[in-house]
Amino acid sequence: MLSSKSKKPEPVDNSVSDSTGQYDLRFVLWRQFCAQNNIPVDSLPSQLDDKQKELWEQMKQNRLKA
Repeated sequence: MLSSKSKKPEPVDNSVSDSTGQYDLRFVLWRQFCAQNNIPVDSLPSQLDDKQKELWEQMKQNRLKA
């Protein structure tokens, strides 16, 4: 009988490195926002209506704390 040792994956580093730039997290957040609000991901924040802009700003403030 073989003993099964499950290897736990190493934790993923979510920090933004100098080589990837400070905006990577915004791209991920934008994709998430678009998915949650049925907005095409190729849209720009300037194309949102007033309610959507408000939701986007709230999401950014909550998730992108400097």
